[in-house]
Amino acid sequence: MKGFKKVVVIVSSVLMLGACGSITQTSSNKGSNKDVVKIGGNWALSGQYSAYGIPHDNGVKLAVKELNDQGGVLGKKIEYLSADNKSENAESTAQATRLVEKEDVDALVGSDTTGNCQAQISVAQSFKVPMVAPAATGNGLTLDKNGNLFDYVFRTCFQDSYQSQALGRYAVQKGWKKAAILKDNSSDYGQNVAEDFKKTFQENGGEVVGEEAYTSGDSDFRALLTNLKKQEPDVVFVAGYYQEGGLIVKQLREMGMNTAVLGPDGFGNQELVNLAGKENANNVFFVTHFLHDENSPQVVKNFVKKYQETYGNVPDHFSALAYDATYLVIDAMKRANSTKGEEVQKALAETKDFKGVTGQFSFDKDHNPVKEVYIQELQNGKVAKTEVVQK
Repeated sequence: MKGFKKVVVIVSSVLMLGACGSITQTSSNKGSNKDVVKIGGNWALSGQYSAYGIPHDNGVKLAVKELNDQGGVLGKKIEYLSADNKSENAESTAQATRLVEKEDVDALVGSDTTGNCQAQISVAQSFKVPMVAPAATGNGLTLDKNGNLFDYVFRTCFQDSYQSQALGRYAVQKGWKKAAILKDNSSDYGQNVAEDFKKTFQENGGEVVGEEAYTSGDSDFRALLTNLKKQEPDVVFVAGYYQEGGLIVKQLREMGMNTAVLGPDGFGNQELVNLAGKENANNVFFVTHFLHDENSPQVVKNFVKKYQETYGNVPDHFSALAYDATYLVIDAMKRANSTKGEEVQKALAETKDFKGVTGQFSFDKDHNPVKEVYIQELQNGKVAKTEVVQK
């Protein structure tokens, strides 16, 4: 049966069974694989990364509903199976295996973090089921340790080196000549983003005047910020996630530092503002994969409207990337006129000028999207401006 497994678009949380959890199904026509196309969702719906997993899951659910309202794909309804990997890599592997081997999904979209995605790659490769990771930005995700391509691994987000280099160029373009770096030294994400930013910033004429490191879960950054404050930087680059980023912004402002704060896509969550306080979330800049304002295309406005009506809040870039990943997989099935893994994989690799709510993109030779990088500016806790980073 392994040779006949269908396409899996891996979704960030793996299925939880028995005491471990449960499977949530979304469809208007349940049945055997003969009658429906199955998409598996493997997300961090609980645990430390749930703020990423839940919006991903919501984005897929909305896309599946819309697609079913439009008639499904290849004459079949789409069934979505959502699972919780509890933010644990081992559970991600177990749930991906369950989705593919037991539930016989036709596609997996996910996972949300790079670690959870890496934990699922062996499953996708072994069963020849394409996985599309919406927001796993880790460098080299689609390649093995020898630099060889994982044929069945794709993503709709750019990788860390791509955004870090854009951030380095952006800082120079803003006229910030001196940068201080504060990085999460306990994660590959923090270390890689910091390294690539530093290199690009310096290559473009910037000067790094100070560097400090923290560990995920830290809550008091005053000593580190005091050291950086002495260097009088024009910008503080925080290479980490919103959990610590929000507290860093808060404490930095309470210390009287009005210096610009620049962050990667890990800042892209409303909780950043909640932790910092609206009054402190000024002069804060960060990468986003999703742009929506009064000038956005109608497809984006429609997505935002439907998402708000369904979930009661504005979609973030995680939900938008997952929404695009789902539409991308269905688009590939249509172009392949098949749900067979090998044929959908080929169609995905040939994707050119796909138009989604996160922008238009084509895949490069390593299955990474080539797309624009957006930087959003916060003032009083709200997005005041969005810019495209110049190449």
